[in-house]
Amino acid sequence: MNDSKDVMIRVPDSVRNRLAVLAEARSISIRALLQEFAESTLTPEEREEKVAATKRYIAEHFGVHVTEADLEAARRRVRESNSGQETAPTTEQRAA
Repeated sequence: MNDSKDVMIRVPDSVRNRLAVLAEARSISIRALLQEFAESTLTPEEREEKVAATKRYIAEHFGVHVTEADLEAARRRVRESNSGQETAPTTEQRAA
């Protein structure tokens, strides 16, 4: 049984062109690209569940308890990296 339904999404030409470039780079259709995105992108709740499970795993297997401060520092570094504003580690961070 086919449970697929066609959906029309209106986007600016620039977005459609970008989707086409991304899809072509993966040798897939725009439809497959959007399906891949929908299947692999987590909701905020799913992300929090993954964070909690990862924290439990790290604590259980490595004896390290990740704090909210640790998570915020990691998030900040990811944001900086993604924005091209990556900062060099401090002396304290290098010594750790």
